[in-house]
Amino acid sequence: MQATTEQLQQISIFSGLEPEQLAYLKPHTLVKNYLRGEIILHEGDRLPAKLFSVLSGTIQVKKTASTGKETILRTLSAGELFAAPSLFGDGISPATVVSDRDCQILTVDRAVLLEMIRQNPEVALKILVVMNDRLQHLHNTVHGLASERAIVRLARLIHTSVVEEGTETTTAGLCLRSRLPYYQIARSIGITYEECVRLFKQLQPIVSYHRGGQIVLRDRHKLEEIAAGD
Repeated sequence: MQATTEQLQQISIFSGLEPEQLAYLKPHTLVKNYLRGEIILHEGDRLPAKLFSVLSGTIQVKKTASTGKETILRTLSAGELFAAPSLFGDGISPATVVSDRDCQILTVDRAVLLEMIRQNPEVALKILVVMNDRLQHLHNTVHGLASERAIVRLARLIHTSVVEEGTETTTAGLCLRSRLPYYQIARSIGITYEECVRLFKQLQPIVSYHRGGQIVLRDRHKLEEIAAGD
């Protein structure tokens, strides 16, 4: 189905556009629903010439090595862009994109977007900010995998989830809003499932893991210290 004006405004790079500018984009948009676990893009796919963005829910961007080992490169939530090569690269999907939760994906035709950028250069600047953030995240990930202890990478992942997704008070205590199962954490920070379990035991006075990926935060200050490499 076609996106509404309100839905377009939820995408970060379109948030400052005037109503008539959004109306110009609307006929060239498509909103598609995906169930949890459904593959949105396969690594190596030829991408359609469109801007891809997350309208609701969350997605995971994954890379599979020749050995079969899978790494979660990033988890993206509502308002964020993905599949940049469809706009500016070789048009080949560099990774597999999977729906982490039931989600909606909004696409905009590339030709129309480029015309919008020609008329409104600030849209291009917003896209550059997003791409710069992705490069910085990739740099930090590679640096962490190469030189940081696994417990630091784990603490940083949890701390990032606290900052970006927030917490909520439950009967178990102060919990992360986002569920982080062992397998997802292990694939995100480059360790085995078994090592992930062992690391949580080491962090037990600071955080505790419960069934289904529920993480209870017990000492945020100490978590921040470990995440900083102290």
